[in-house]
Amino acid sequence: MDYEAIVFKTRNATAIVSLNRPKVLNAMNQRLWLEMMDALEKIKQDSGLKALIITGEGRAFSTGADLKESGKRTVEAYRHYLESLQEATRTLIRFEKPTIAAINGYALGSGYELALACDIRIAADDALIGSPEARVTSSVTGGAFRLIQDLVGPGKARELLFTAENITGQEAARIGLVNRSVPLDSLMDEAMGMAEAITKNSAFSIARIKRGLLMASGEASLESLMDYEIEACLACVSTKERDASLKTFDNRKRSTQEPK
Repeated sequence: MDYEAIVFKTRNATAIVSLNRPKVLNAMNQRLWLEMMDALEKIKQDSGLKALIITGEGRAFSTGADLKESGKRTVEAYRHYLESLQEATRTLIRFEKPTIAAINGYALGSGYELALACDIRIAADDALIGSPEARVTSSVTGGAFRLIQDLVGPGKARELLFTAENITGQEAARIGLVNRSVPLDSLMDEAMGMAEAITKNSAFSIARIKRGLLMASGEASLESLMDYEIEACLACVSTKERDASLKTFDNRKRSTQEPK
């Protein structure tokens, strides 16, 4: 597929997908979601890529759904669009490789929900993040009902969703909605630094850990989760890279214990 609505790049072991509709502040249309799904499949199949950063071109991460396109849909067409949107979000939430949202400006509505679906969020200090749905007689998608509450708790989630007010990247970091905020000109360096710290580690192990975290967040009972933990641990220690990882870890540990 030729990409128009996204830019797909790679840097070392990290894929970078940039939403690329800057003239409309990266508003999301059907084409963008189709291209995103195609890119995710390519990243999934490429064993050399171990992490994904999603960001936006221009001065926005994404302002959400393209209202010009959605305004023309019938109810049935809207249902089909929402179902495809939810499926794309499920794919991202359950994506085996770690995902980082680098929020470089406006992140509103389904744009904000795209960031929520990532494992880690890093925002520019002055980014504006929010859910305007209650203001425009709509409702949230992308699993946001659970994802926001998991991050900030039920009371704060209600405040954010009921008031439909935007908050800055700094405020989002303060309440735990994003992992951290940094000056805009440091954003991609910070995201790449995070990706590099992750890609040094075992991709197989991280995939098992990520699956376990999803189960722990409500996809499974505690009993099922603890059974999974046994299988995940055994799968990891049975890999060829296990011995090399232990030797590296032991050598590093010894070097820190040696007198200076």
